[in-house]
Amino acid sequence: MKLLVEFSYLQMLDVLTTVAFLMQGVVEANPIVNWAMDAGPNPVFGLVALKFAAFGLALVCITQSRHKLLQRVNVFFAVLVAWNLLALIMASPVFQG
Repeated sequence: MKLLVEFSYLQMLDVLTTVAFLMQGVVEANPIVNWAMDAGPNPVFGLVALKFAAFGLALVCITQSRHKLLQRVNVFFAVLVAWNLLALIMASPVFQG
């Protein structure tokens, strides 16, 4: 259950950092996420729908006892969120001199 809570939290942080990037005019680099945002009635709806699908896959990992896989996915998203936050901070006017 802990892995699923961590996964959900990291997905929520990923949504928030993605929305922050979009607000800064950055284009989504992941083609699947980009497609989902274009397919929905608005980008955030498409992004959230994709995250619900990802949550479904995480549930499959839990029910199939694929805990190591979910743990690796969590590490990947933790690094991704940290990278996104660093990029947002570095793009701020404070660091633009």
